[in-house]
This record gives sequence, C-alpha cells and structure tokens, in this order.
Amino acid sequence: MTSFIIKAHLNRRIHPDWLREDAQVKMIDDDPATCTFCRIIRGELPARKVFENEEVVAFLDIMPIRRGHTLVVPKAHFMRLSDLPEVQAGALGAAVSKVCNALVKALDHTALNVVCNQEYAQAVPHVHYHIIPAPKLGSATEEVSYSSSQPPISLGAVHRMELEGRDELDDEEASSLVKAITSRL
Repeated sequence: MTSFIIKAHLNRRIHPDWLREDAQVKMIDDDPATCTFCRIIRGELPARKVFENEEVVAFLDIMPIRRGHTLVVPKAHFMRLSDLPEVQAGALGAAVSKVCNALVKALDHTALNVVCNQEYAQAVPHVHYHIIPAPKLGSATEEVSYSSSQPPISLGAVHRMELEGRDELDDEEASSLVKAITSRL
C-alpha cells in the first residue's frame, strides 16, 4: 500500500463488528465453501461485475476507498499470490491491465493504485488486486500526522481500520460505474 492509503486509515474509529473475538478467525478462514469471493464467483452473493472470463472476475468493491475502486479476482481459490500457478497469474495480470485501461477511460483519470496484499492487510483470504483511483492532484486532502513513537499497528487493527474507513457502495453509483467501465472494455 502506498503511504497515503495507509495514512488515510490511521486514527479512525474501530467498527464494533471488528471487536468480536471471532473476527480474527473469520479473517484468516481459507475455506472456499465460505470464502466471500468464491461465493460471488458461484453466484451465491451479488456483485457489480465489470469484467469476467473463464479465469477471472472483476467487480466493484462494496466498501470503496474511492469512486471506481475495483477488485480483480481469479476464479480459482488461492490465498496467496505466491501460490498462484503461472496460468492463473497470467490471466489475472491480463485482466488487471484490461480493467485498469477501462477504468482510466471511464473516469477520465490516469492515476491509479494497484495493490495486492498477501496476508498483511488481506481482509479476504483469496488472491485479489485492488485497483483504486488515486486522488486527483490539487484536490483537498486531509493530512494525517503521526509520530514514530506510536506503537506499531497490529494486523487486526489494520483490518478494522480498513473496514471502518469505507462507506458502502451506492446502488445508483454502482450501476453508473459498471456501465461506464464495461463500455470501455
């Protein structure tokens, strides 16, 4: 993650759902039967899909950091990018590039952050890339200050801050974005 994404999540309130003792267990559960992304791929959970082929699916993040925040996910369940076989890795890379191109055109903004977390800050234990439009230069941004004397943030705290720092995706906005992105693929 780049520093501005990390800074955006420092000193935020902790969502009550993340304070339950069983929350940590759910974050590291690697069972394809209960994996959120596997359930989306199987059609058990809804998603705002912007791209899909035999190997990969891409959909809007339901708790976007920024407008257009998209997830690109291999259909095969692997927890770590380092475990992904070459064929799936190639298909995933091609899909990331294709979705980035469409997102840039849809938003008329070329600055993107493309992030794949492995274990640290990985909220869903299924390989996935985040494509996050970067802030537009010159826009108002809140500076967050912190000192090196603050204790390190735990993995659980990062996950809690990640969830708390986001708002749910608006249905109308999602429909508009899906149309704008898919029309540019």
